[in-house]
Amino acid sequence: MPEDADRNRRLKQPAAGEPISLKQLAEYLGLNPATVSVVLNNVPGRSIPQPTRERIKAAAEKLGYQPNLLARSLRNRKTHTIGVLVPQLAEDYHTQIMSGIGDYLIAKGYFYFTVHHRHREDLVEEYCHMLLSRGAEGLIAIDTLLERPFPVPVVAVAGHRRIDGVSNLVLDHDRAAELALTHLYSLGHRKLAFMRGHPFSSDTADRWRSTVQMAQKLGLRMMPELIIQLDRDIINPDLVYPVVQQLLSCKKSFTALVSFNDNAAIGAVRALQDAGLRIPRDVSVIGFDDIKAAALISPSLTTVRQPLREMGWMAAQYLMGRLQGTEEFREQIRMSPELVVRESTGAVKLIEHASVSVKKARKGVKRRDAAPKIRKAPLAKD
Repeated sequence: MPEDADRNRRLKQPAAGEPISLKQLAEYLGLNPATVSVVLNNVPGRSIPQPTRERIKAAAEKLGYQPNLLARSLRNRKTHTIGVLVPQLAEDYHTQIMSGIGDYLIAKGYFYFTVHHRHREDLVEEYCHMLLSRGAEGLIAIDTLLERPFPVPVVAVAGHRRIDGVSNLVLDHDRAAELALTHLYSLGHRKLAFMRGHPFSSDTADRWRSTVQMAQKLGLRMMPELIIQLDRDIINPDLVYPVVQQLLSCKKSFTALVSFNDNAAIGAVRALQDAGLRIPRDVSVIGFDDIKAAALISPSLTTVRQPLREMGWMAAQYLMGRLQGTEEFREQIRMSPELVVRESTGAVKLIEHASVSVKKARKGVKRRDAAPKIRKAPLAKD
């Protein structure tokens, strides 16, 4: 059409690979750049005829116009970017929380940077600085020990420290301990072994405190010989194998094991089975988290479920509310756990028989020096 040809003559063509500017697009349309900007940025409350809006959008698509997000962020001081800190990206616990965060931010048109720090304090500090210097409007820290306040809103998932401006989103560990121990107690278990988490996990101290308090409430004796301490992050079930061997080498019998998390529980089940013990006939095992693998191993794992994806979604939703001014600062947000009963726990029928079995297992431990690889579990049937 002659009109389009005239516009093309008016349009100064950008260099190869150079994007068309807002000013060039406005010249092509014969409109004021402010009018074009209002339409493309969906600015509310402006009276622009619908045919004009459609013509602007059609021209922008035809010429491949892309808004300059950096320039826009400098004008309105909004980058629509969130920073997310996580210890690692390999474990199902973290990825489920990340899934909830990502789904919410995508729905709200926000971009996010993710960094993983392996629980290194120097990297946590360095990455926080880098994220803020790149324009992050807020931070979400997952299982990360923060040390100081920040100039932006922060949500700490599994955070337990009181820091100005940091909202801790946590599980109700008192309720979680109640669910786990009363379940075993109701099945007749009185001789329990306990697995304490690694020191650098954010949840370790609070989860252990709640476990000790509930054990005392139920009258369960916690013998030092039946308490094992993890000294590393159990991202691979193989890593807990020697810890359970150490437990079996002591002189005390037990009928149930309370694991720190599901990964450790999966490794414990394998170590106990290799020692000749049957799960749950000889020893019951209960995990924590309800990662996907918990339902797939054999026997399937009884566990205390954390609503991991929901926790990620809630963290992002609350942070967004803080940024938009619709949420007041809250020091703590609590989420509720749920007991998921599967095949790895059972009633104590013959405690004496179980005690004999554990003693037999100790003899077998001495002949096993190296931890074998974990077998892939068969898929659960419908």
